[in-house]
Amino acid sequence: MNTGSTNLGIASLGLKLPSRYLDVRDLAALRGVDPDKFTKGLGCHEIALCGEGESVVTLAAGAAKRALARWGGSPRDLGLLVVGTETAQDMSRPLSAFVADELGLRGAIRSYETKHACYGGTVALRQALEWKASGASRGKAALVIASDVALYAPKDPGEPTQGAAAVAFVVDDASVAAVDLESFAWAEPAFDFWRPVGESFPRVDGPLSLECYEKATTECFRQLADGKPLDEVLAAFSAVCFHVPFPKMVKKAVMKLGEANGWSEGVTSALFESKVMPAMDWNRHTGNSYTAALWTGVAKVLAGAEQGARFAAFSYGSGFGSELLTLTAGPKAKEGAWKADVAQDLASRTRIDAETYLAYRGA
Repeated sequence: MNTGSTNLGIASLGLKLPSRYLDVRDLAALRGVDPDKFTKGLGCHEIALCGEGESVVTLAAGAAKRALARWGGSPRDLGLLVVGTETAQDMSRPLSAFVADELGLRGAIRSYETKHACYGGTVALRQALEWKASGASRGKAALVIASDVALYAPKDPGEPTQGAAAVAFVVDDASVAAVDLESFAWAEPAFDFWRPVGESFPRVDGPLSLECYEKATTECFRQLADGKPLDEVLAAFSAVCFHVPFPKMVKKAVMKLGEANGWSEGVTSALFESKVMPAMDWNRHTGNSYTAALWTGVAKVLAGAEQGARFAAFSYGSGFGSELLTLTAGPKAKEGAWKADVAQDLASRTRIDAETYLAYRGA
């Protein structure tokens, strides 16, 4: 059984972004709001939106096809398909079944969906890693997908944070990145963000959600430090990735983390600027993509990384559950082939205007 991060992890990676987007400044003009409230107050820039014929399923399948093509293995080599999402298509049939239809996957394969708000993709990855490490895989690989379309009710405070994306991993050997089997979790029951059955849009307690996110950050990183000075521990990481509901929320959590560890504001700001903010570059184009948000950032910093570079990945899902993972770049990280996915999708997508957005939302 593999108990470390040397041979087990991400063998291939693919991303898929939808074909349309709205600039948050256009949304601000539509809603009669100062655009600085969205761009500076929240740190938002663009909202990725699905076009005709696109959905959480097509995004997931698109990311998976790219990951599988780079992997080079056969569908017969897959023994597990897990999709983490909070954009469920059915209360019984898992999203993985819809994706399997798109991919033509059937036969001797375990297939299911994981749900825990934005943490669901991380849960899927963790289960695939543990399945591999246990020996239950019998040498087969896992296909793990995090895919979501995040929409709020028109005029909701969360509207400028909307977004969509999918990230897919083949979990097998650690050619792209090793993922350490030791991780650091923290959970407490809370109603900070939830969507009751039958309702189309989520409900959010904004102040409570920030409080939960900040506490989860502090508790998970406290475990990582294990009694050592956290700033010294984090010095070994090339980047520290966070789940991104919106960029300013990440910054607030990092500042709270610095406060909890007695750092000066300058030290905390330097950490944010050098190791946290670079991971959010692609997120600024997608908006919040729920389960895919953290892993979009991880994909960004892995692309071009030197073999052996270490990364931290903090996952949060409302309700609430959180987990901090550590990864080590493998030999294929330097190549960063998946950068082409993002470049292609950004180059081909269409910016829509406010009128088109109103028609899209039916409001």
